[in-house]
Amino acid sequence: MIHKSTIVEAGAKIADDVVIGPFCNIGKDVVIKSGCILESNIILKGKLTLDEGVRVFSFAAIGHESSEINIGEKTHIREFAQIATQESTDTTNTKVNIGANNFLMAYVQILCGSKTGEFCILTNAVRIYENVTCEDRVIVGGLSTVEAGNTIGTGVMIGGASCVNRDIPPFTLVEGNKATIKGLNLVGLRRRLEDKNDIEKIKTIFKQILGDVVDKELASDIAIKHENEYARKFASFISTSNI
Repeated sequence: MIHKSTIVEAGAKIADDVVIGPFCNIGKDVVIKSGCILESNIILKGKLTLDEGVRVFSFAAIGHESSEINIGEKTHIREFAQIATQESTDTTNTKVNIGANNFLMAYVQILCGSKTGEFCILTNAVRIYENVTCEDRVIVGGLSTVEAGNTIGTGVMIGGASCVNRDIPPFTLVEGNKATIKGLNLVGLRRRLEDKNDIEKIKTIFKQILGDVVDKELASDIAIKHENEYARKFASFISTSNI
């Protein structure tokens, strides 16, 4: 069902069961798949695909004329969110990829070149600059900013009103301006890893590598030689990061 006040440009592809509320504007290169719901006053532009079950709330704006965006299935995008609505200063990367089952709260802004994994939560008024990668299950507290070109590892939790200006290793807790690592996200680890031995291995190398000084040489050695795959992945991230 498409409200009669909504404008759909010729060329847009919309599944039969999609619900679109009043005063929306759907561009010619937009693809909206089955089960999607759009509230009111939404603008969709550029090469944009909404996968199955996406819900977009009122006054959100996604895309511009030259952007390429994919929104993964069952992702919710709340009021006044903006995703790649302005042309990138880096013309080599106009793509944005938002994974499945994400929750983007009100006033979130995501710039071109950025991507998220699955099950991420970006809370109110978070700003993600260009070419940022958030891996799976990242949680970013309200009013926080992630500066351009950084990678946020899986399972990271960023405290509210933080400014992140470097890569953040997986399963860590960070906060502040500029954001610093406060410890491991043990709750996140316990939810993801059933084997307590895996968690203990990560805790051990966390203490070894991320002490008063980041030991990238040791991290590189652990990434190659350690017997535990999760420890290797954790160390590998740190050895190749800008931390």
